[in-house]
Amino acid sequence: MRKSLKKQSAGWTFGLILLAAGFVIGLAVSGGGSGSGTANSIIGTPAVEAAAKAAAGDLSYADVAEMAMPSVVNISSDKVVETPDFHPFMDDPFFRRFFGDPNQQGNRERVERSLGSGVIVRADGYILTSNHVIERASKIRVVFGDNKEYEAEIVGQDPQTDVALIKIEAEGLPAITLGESRALRIGDQVMAIGNPFGVGQTVTLGIVSALARSINLVDYEDFIQTDASINPGNSGGALVNMRGELVGVNTAILSRSGGSQGVGFAIPSHMASKIMEMLIADGKVRRAWLGVQVQQVTPSMGEALGLDEARGVIVAGVEDDAPAAAAGIEEGDIIISVDGKAINEVSRLRNLISLTGIGEKVELLILRDGKEKKVDVKLDELPGGDSEEAQSEDEEAVGGIEGVTVRELNDVYRQRYEIEEDVEGV
Repeated sequence: MRKSLKKQSAGWTFGLILLAAGFVIGLAVSGGGSGSGTANSIIGTPAVEAAAKAAAGDLSYADVAEMAMPSVVNISSDKVVETPDFHPFMDDPFFRRFFGDPNQQGNRERVERSLGSGVIVRADGYILTSNHVIERASKIRVVFGDNKEYEAEIVGQDPQTDVALIKIEAEGLPAITLGESRALRIGDQVMAIGNPFGVGQTVTLGIVSALARSINLVDYEDFIQTDASINPGNSGGALVNMRGELVGVNTAILSRSGGSQGVGFAIPSHMASKIMEMLIADGKVRRAWLGVQVQQVTPSMGEALGLDEARGVIVAGVEDDAPAAAAGIEEGDIIISVDGKAINEVSRLRNLISLTGIGEKVELLILRDGKEKKVDVKLDELPGGDSEEAQSEDEEAVGGIEGVTVRELNDVYRQRYEIEEDVEGV
């Protein structure tokens, strides 16, 4: 979340770096008109030939690049930033006497230009990118490989996943084929395509290093980790499989130096495409809500609860008038699965629930008093729109000691841990 970015500037050994968010370039993007070009100059026969080779099962890395590269564009955004007209000497009353109070002089405005990437997902001009690439932008330009330039409008933004959708006025564009990111396996080869450091479209190759990563960068995370080189300017670009299909939108790196060190992250296509559909339909993301506070069941907790193995997430609280309360979910229940999908992490529950349709029913498999039980829950819309569906207890009730989570001792915990009535505390 936003806290992690602030800590990075304070000198973390490993910094979470939003690619292109701090990559500012003072030169204008050259070339290109106002958007009168057609897609004919963008789509070439190599992409068609590569698709034929893919069907025949005779692909090289060059064929994959030829299929996917026409769908990846460069994005340049202008952001107006106010900077205080201030000098450290102005702290001294002597200097203020002669030069005036800087607080009365107002702020200066300057324009920062950030570079990033985007992926054409529909032939009629819809482009997926990372939200931080276009956040607070006053002007957005999309530049194709042949230097055709279009001005884009924002369709919708979702800071909670770092996904944004923009649109240009064009038809017949080379939309990328969406792949199934949930079919990825650790070790699968992937290719990253983007505009690192503004040098121009670039491809890098690597493997899927990990899946379902959560790095506390945004509220809803299910990142694909890859060692394909990703650098500032790659944000919003494509991560594709060896069939040239989009499986992720590149968004961040973990780095000591600010450059790629082989730990990059991409938003999986199944999440990005779902967000895209919501943004096209409503211009915003409407998330479903369960209404519980949960905590992952650790091995020590599982042992204390008498479980054979640590699994699921334990319900630490149920909100009044929430869908979970209406369905009879109780504090102390352990949620094992949602619609048959195993739940072993808080982020997994949050992602599954939030992207389920509002008003739909989900089947929860819970563990209560050592027995499994199925509970149907009809989901409602998340109140407020931007808070989390399921907040882990360590985010909610930290007791002032790093690594220690506390909660008020109540009857549920007394019974479960066989604590006497006269014992008080947390």
